[in-house]
Formats: sequence, structure tokens, C-alpha cells
Amino acid sequence: MDLGTPVRVRRSQRYVVLGAALWLAFVLAHWALNGRWWLWLVPSALPPLVFVAVPLLALLLARSRVSIALALAGLLLGLPYNGLSLHFGRSEPAGVRVFSWNTEFWDQQDDPAAFYRYLRAQNADVYLLQEYLGWDLDRPFDGQRPMDDLARLRAEFPGYEVVVRGELATLSRYPVVKQPPVAPDPLARGDSTADFTTVFRDAKVLRTDLRVGARTVSFYNAHIAVQLKVVNPLSAGFWNVPKVADPQRKQQLTGLWTDIAGNPGPVVLAGDFNTSPAMADLRGVPDRLHDANGLVAPRSWPASLPLYRLDWAFTTLEANSYELNSPDGLSDHRSQLFTLS
Repeated sequence: MDLGTPVRVRRSQRYVVLGAALWLAFVLAHWALNGRWWLWLVPSALPPLVFVAVPLLALLLARSRVSIALALAGLLLGLPYNGLSLHFGRSEPAGVRVFSWNTEFWDQQDDPAAFYRYLRAQNADVYLLQEYLGWDLDRPFDGQRPMDDLARLRAEFPGYEVVVRGELATLSRYPVVKQPPVAPDPLARGDSTADFTTVFRDAKVLRTDLRVGARTVSFYNAHIAVQLKVVNPLSAGFWNVPKVADPQRKQQLTGLWTDIAGNPGPVVLAGDFNTSPAMADLRGVPDRLHDANGLVAPRSWPASLPLYRLDWAFTTLEANSYELNSPDGLSDHRSQLFTLS
């Protein structure tokens, strides 16, 4: 009689129990520290689908009540962070066509003709574009430099109004009624002399109020500060980024939510939030806004093999359709295209 097999099974189950227990401990720590401690921005960078994959794997391997209970607890507690959605696709094309995209340093690394051809092909009524700037790639932490492409933008999009603030550009077929600054933009505190570096750091939301038919609709173009840089994790710079970015992100999001809360009109908000569903930063979305997404598992970054949803769209209006589309090699972000009633 072979007595070795039961021994091996019992030993493997100990590993399953240990793994499920460690994962449950991580999820509990995630509940406690996510959004409350700057250092937790690093483990929050895990792809959201791991909150499904890890406990499901443990369940498949579980053979004891303890391991099953631990795996189920990890799965259920991780549900808010897994990035899956109960939304289902909508495909009605009618309505206001909105295109939102992080361009990855505008056309700096691309053929400008291909870049503008891609933009024009979207045939959007409103464009919400991020990273209207250049970047010194030898300076990963502070390589930002201003972009001056307004003449070409206006030539490529005749009939559109163009509004630019720092690295944010909004193009609209509809008349621009006003452009109220959103804190912590220096303009919100009356400072019109801030240099580009300060504007780039603080002006992370561009609000343009557009006259759409008989209504004024506020379009918010957002690019919240990045929390991590893809550099050597053993370097001091890697750990300094989340430490500095955490209070900046909180200030930017607080300013955004406060502005929307004080805005009684219809709202459209879209852009690159540098925030995945595994992070707590979007807990503050005002209740009257709803996600425009119509996909079960929306993911936008990296564009070639998306693991994260960093790009979001919210609105008080009805979203008829929502797509995440390939940038045709022009950016590391997929583009958002949606229509609104």
C-alpha cells in the first residue's frame, strides 16, 4: 500500500492554506491601507484581475474546509477591486460623440501626419486630450516641456473651438461659454503668472462649459498625477514618486469633486486618472455621476496588452455607447469613445 500519496496531499494542502491565508491577509490590509497610506500606492499597482485570479486558483486547489473558507473570504473581500463590471454593451451611435485620450506626449514620438489623421478619424464633437506637452526622455521625473501646436490644431480642426491649459487640450464643435478654473489650478487662487512647471503640476483638470443645443454642459478633462514611474525600484526616485504624488492626487481629486458638487448643471468627466479599480482614489465620485462604461472588463493600459483601467468616463447624462479602442501605436493608452444623449 502506498502511504506516500496521502502525505503529499496533506503537505500540498498546507501550502494551499498558507497561500490562501496570506492572500486574505493582503486583501484585509488593502481594505485598511488603500487610499490612507502613500506607500500602499505600490501594492495597489497590482493588476485588478489578480483579486479574482488568486482566490479562484486557491479554490481550485482547495481540498479542506479551512482552505475553501480562506479562499472564499479572499474572493468576496476582493470583489470591489477586481475591475469587473456588471455593465453590458450599448451600441446606439446617436448623440454627442466624445473622444478622450492620453496622447503620450502628443506627437513627439510619432509621425505628426499619422497622429492628426488618427484624431480626425474619430469624428468627435468634443475631444478631451491629455499630455499636450513634450518630454525630455532622459529626465523621467521632471522632463515636462510646453507644447506649442495650436496653429496646426486649429488648421486640422476648422470649426472647432480649442481650449488649452497646461498639458490639457479640449476641442469642441459646440460654443465655449466659459472656462472656470478647478483647484488646485493656480488660476483658482488668482495666480495668472505661474510658470509651466507649476501649471503642469497643479492644473490637472480643465473644465469647459459648452452650449449644447439649449443647455450648458460642463466637460471636465482630467489627468490626475501619476503615482509610480517605471524606473529601478531600488532607486530612491522610485519611492519618492508615490510619497510626493499621494498628497498631490488627493488635492487634485478633492478640487475636482468639490467643483462638481457645486455645479448644478449636467456634467461629463473623462480622462486618465492614473487610477485602477484596485485603488481607493475614486471613492469620492459624486453620487449623481455614473460610469459611462458599457464593458464587462474595461482595461486601457498598456495599450498593447491592457491589464489596467486607468482611463475613465463619468456623466450625469445617459451614455448610449462606450468603447476602448486601439491607439494604432501612437500612445500607450487606449482611447475612450462614447456617445451621450
